[in-house]
This record gives sequence, C-alpha cells and structure tokens, in this order.
Amino acid sequence: MTGWLPPEAATAVWLSLRVSFWATVLSLPLAVLVALLLARGRFPGRGLLNGLVHLPLILPPVVTGYLLLLAFGRNGPVGSWLHEAFGITLAFRWTGAVLAAAVMAFPLTVRAIRLSVEAVDPKLEQAAATLGASRLMVFLTVTLPLILPGVLVGAVLAFAKAMGEFGATITFVSNIPGQTQTLPSAIYAFLSVPGGDEAALRLVLISIAIALGALALAEWLGRVVARRIGAP
Repeated sequence: MTGWLPPEAATAVWLSLRVSFWATVLSLPLAVLVALLLARGRFPGRGLLNGLVHLPLILPPVVTGYLLLLAFGRNGPVGSWLHEAFGITLAFRWTGAVLAAAVMAFPLTVRAIRLSVEAVDPKLEQAAATLGASRLMVFLTVTLPLILPGVLVGAVLAFAKAMGEFGATITFVSNIPGQTQTLPSAIYAFLSVPGGDEAALRLVLISIAIALGALALAEWLGRVVARRIGAP
C-alpha cells in the first residue's frame, strides 16, 4: 500500500480501521442495552434518554466534538478525572478519535437494534420465563438470537459511520499525521495542498471499497444468521 499511497496516507487508512473497529466493539454492548431500555422500558426520563441518544444526529458534528473537548479534555471534568485517576488522556489522541466515532455512530446502532427488539414477539420471552429461565437466560437464548440480524446491521452502521466521521473527530483530536489523522482527515489534508488530488482520490477509492466490503459482509452474515434461526 505504501507504494501506491504516500506513507502518511497509508497510516491514516490503518488508523481509521483501528479506530472504527474499537468504536464498534466498545459501543455495541451499550447500544444493545439502551435499545432494550427504549424498546421495552417504561420509566421516568425515557423520552430524555431517547433525545440524548439521538442528539449527535441533530447537532452539527463540530458541536459534538467541542462538547467532547469540554467534557473529556485535560481540563474537562471527566478528562481531568481520567488523567488523574488512571493516566488516560483522550483529547488529541487516537483513543479520543475512538470516543468521537463511537458517539457519532451510537444513534444509528441503537436505532437498528431497537427496531429488531420491537419486532420480537414478547410472548416468546414470556414463554421462556414461565419455564423457569432467568432474565439473563431469556435474553441469551431467546431475545439475542432473534435480534442478532439487527445487531449485525447496527455494527456495520457503526463501523461505516466511524470510518467516515470527520467533524467531531477533527475538533476533538485535531488532524495530527500518524497520530490522529484518520482517512477523512487525510483526504481533507491532501485536498488542501497543491498536487494532493491524486492521493486524495486514491483514499476515496479505498473508502468506497471498505464500505462496500462492510455491506457485503453484513449481508452475508445476515443470511447466515437468518438460516440458523429458521433451522429446525
């Protein structure tokens, strides 16, 4: 890849893959929990939770990145605590890019999983509960297999959104080559300098290839899961 792309561009591609992978893996369990709460829960503040979850879709990404910087920066309430207690710094680090990507992708992931949860017949879960299964066992043996296609779709959406995230990421972690420069940031950087059009176009082609590959994988996994669920 380094022969076809400048070294800094190749680094940006690998960093984007790394950021997107961890943003998806770390946010997916919480997305499942929140989707279950919104689909099945009846509690005070449910509307507020729903609004907060979808807020990154409504706010400009730069605003989301700025809010992350205020909260998780070295001088922010959460950021200063993380640094003092655990030595963790998120602002202007690749780990901060993971956080920004996860936050921006979270609403899409929750939405996909929530639709799957709402499509599950509660009577199936109730039947398992009457046989003595605990709530955890009902979720693992009944609910999770049925919503797995939605979870896979949510994971793919999270990965794709994380790969394309730009505004919140560049605001929170800047555009530091080799450290926080993701694929979209690299495209922006190449388009900002004379003679960078060719490298930017190659990165665009890589972005398209990764997106199509993720969609193809999701379709294949969805068919595999559907066959297994429908199997006797």
